[in-house]
Amino acid sequence: MTAQSGVLPAEGVRAMFDRIAPVYDLMNRVMTAGLDGRWRRLTAEAVVRPGDRVLDACCGTGDLALAAERAGGRVVGLDFSERMLERARRKSASVEWVRGDLLELPFEDASFDAATVGFGVRNVADLERSLRELRRVLRPGGRLGILEITTPRGPLRLFYRLWFDAIVPLLGKLLRGGSAYTYLPASVRRFPGPKELAALLERAGFGGVSFRLLAGGIVALHTGTAR
Repeated sequence: MTAQSGVLPAEGVRAMFDRIAPVYDLMNRVMTAGLDGRWRRLTAEAVVRPGDRVLDACCGTGDLALAAERAGGRVVGLDFSERMLERARRKSASVEWVRGDLLELPFEDASFDAATVGFGVRNVADLERSLRELRRVLRPGGRLGILEITTPRGPLRLFYRLWFDAIVPLLGKLLRGGSAYTYLPASVRRFPGPKELAALLERAGFGGVSFRLLAGGIVALHTGTAR
C-alpha cells in the first residue's frame, strides 16, 4: 500500500473541494476550452453498456455520472465533498448520490458492472488502494474508465507548463474560492504517467489495460477489465 508523496491529507482535500465547488464547473470549462464534456462522454461510452450498474467515483458536481447515465447506465455517484454533491443533486434526481471515500467504498464486492473516475484519482492519498477498491466493487469482467490530466511530451509541453503552472492558478485566484487551483500543477506533476498508471491498474487486478491520449497528450483515458 503506497501513499502518494505530497498529497494533501484527506481532510485537506475535502476542505479544498468544498471551497472550489461554486466555481468547479466554470473552471473545468475554462481550463479545457470546453472539451471536458467530450472527454467525459468518451469515458462513459468506453465502459458503460445499457443496463449496467455504474459507479462514478470522485463524482464532483456529477458531469461524468450524467454522461454514464446517458450511455444507458444506472448510476451511483460518490464523492466525499458534500458541497460538490449538493451541486450534483441539482443536476439529476435519477442518479443516486452518495457521500463516501474512494479508499473505503461503502459497497459490497462485485456490486457494479462498470466504474468511472474523472479527474479524481490523482487527489487520493493512496492511489494503489483506490484502484484495488475499484476492482473490489466491480464484478469479474466489469469495466473501468479513468480520465485524468497527465504531463504531455513533445511540442505541447511548453504550452502545458505555461497554462497549468501560471494561467490556471491565476484564473483561480480571480474567482471566489478558486485559489485552491494553485494546488493543481503540483497534483499533476506528482501523478504517475500513463504507462506507470497502466502498470498500477494491472497490479490492482485489471486486464486488457490500455490508454488513449487526448488533447495532444494533456489528458489520458485508461480502460481495463476486472479479472
